[in-house]
Amino acid sequence: MNQKLPKYLAGSVLLALSLNVSAEEITVSAAASLKEAFGEIAAQYQQKYPDAKINLNTAASGVLLQQIAQGAPADVFASADEATMDKAAAQNLIQANTRKTFAHNSLVLITPKNSSLHITKPADLLNNAVRHVAVGKPESVPAGAYTKAALTQQNVWDALQSKVVYTQNVRQALDYVTRGEADAGFVYRTDAVLQQSRLNIAATVPTVKPVSYPLAVVAASTHKAEAQRFVQYVLSANGQNVLRKYGFSKP
Repeated sequence: MNQKLPKYLAGSVLLALSLNVSAEEITVSAAASLKEAFGEIAAQYQQKYPDAKINLNTAASGVLLQQIAQGAPADVFASADEATMDKAAAQNLIQANTRKTFAHNSLVLITPKNSSLHITKPADLLNNAVRHVAVGKPESVPAGAYTKAALTQQNVWDALQSKVVYTQNVRQALDYVTRGEADAGFVYRTDAVLQQSRLNIAATVPTVKPVSYPLAVVAASTHKAEAQRFVQYVLSANGQNVLRKYGFSKP
């Protein structure tokens, strides 16, 4: 026998159901160089939308792409280059109409703070005194791909191969240099600024293509509306202000 709930109980049930439906947890897979900026953006976003929760997953862009391709949970993908996002699009892993370029960066050559080596340009790395140069794997780390293209254009890349120490992501290259385990390395300016007390920025390296950051909603996301809302927040004035704070420039 069905009985009607008292009005005050019915209202409580409806409120609980609505909260349950609207509270969505999304995973944002973002390039390693975005860790601090996206961490702050996620905190602001959750403050503005208390019903939302952001899980931030950071790694090399190529690694994130592989994770998504293999079915790992992800709702938003933010890459440190257009080429990796192009691969995601070619595999139908993103919603193409949600793709937006949201920031730019620059590539820099760094050395340890106490380095006695005279390094002001990539060609100086060919000096016999330079033994180890940290570079992200070009196949999976956009910073490494930008470095390879830039140094190939300068006719330095091939001659440098015996000294290159490949890293899993741009932050690992940063760590090798700040700890003095590499004589030099290539990272983004935003990474270098985070550790400026422990390193020298020896040079800004002109890149063949702009260091460009796109993001998009993942096609397999089960929370597409929430994912799109986060994308819009990154593109908003608030999101862009955070990116400027961490040294990223406007697209």
